[in-house]
Amino acid sequence: MTYLEKARVWKCYGKHESPKFSLKTGTVFEDSPLGLDKWLPAVWMIVNCKNGISSWELHRALGVTQKAAWFMLHRIRLAMQGETGGKLGGEVEADETMIGGKARNMHRSKKASRIHGTGGMDKEIVFGMVEVRAMHVTGRRKQELQEAIRENIEAGSAIFTDELKSYDGLTDDYNHDVINHAIEYVNGNVHTNTIENFWSLLKRGLHGTYISVEPYHLFRYIDEQVFRFNNRKDTDDLGRFKLAVSQIVGKRLTYKHLIGKGEITTPA
Repeated sequence: MTYLEKARVWKCYGKHESPKFSLKTGTVFEDSPLGLDKWLPAVWMIVNCKNGISSWELHRALGVTQKAAWFMLHRIRLAMQGETGGKLGGEVEADETMIGGKARNMHRSKKASRIHGTGGMDKEIVFGMVEVRAMHVTGRRKQELQEAIRENIEAGSAIFTDELKSYDGLTDDYNHDVINHAIEYVNGNVHTNTIENFWSLLKRGLHGTYISVEPYHLFRYIDEQVFRFNNRKDTDDLGRFKLAVSQIVGKRLTYKHLIGKGEITTPA
């Protein structure tokens, strides 16, 4: 085995599908021309910045191009996804929120044509459960939300929601308690304060740090905030960094896939 200094890779002269390799092979860093002296600080920053870090901030901090920084952050978000660890159980808060929409920046006289009832036709719906799992869903109707609940929460668990009609019928499979926010925000142990705190942090990052997020990429930013939120109490900065690095293996995101022109690759 020989180290090829110019290419900065190792070469094995045995019979292999990929005789040339480096420490980044088989990870989210694979095929990147950037060294670990750029990648590891980037991981540290994104997992420990409460409101996230923009590609422009990373570009200035590491001395890479903004385009490279944007690609780096999305690769790291893939590592932050982790495993779901089975269905949630016990007491679970469930709630939905709307993200984005041009109407929030419009003059009042034009907003009415963009907003209808409790939703906006140009907004994206995000559904979440605590311990936080959050996902981009197609709508906030009964079918979409209850399908997500049944896929992620064990039958027989206690579920706390607001009074949205889409949650009607959950009592067939769950102990369902409703908190009416027009009257109160907490009733004993029944509340949705934790998931609403998560929405607040998510929107602070999306509207403050990232400014403009395409719906196609929204799930990546959700995964990023879920990682930080679920590891906020029992894990310190170093612990979050180690956890993220432990999840880089066996995942790969190419630029072609990132912009919607290719398939995601998961190395064996």
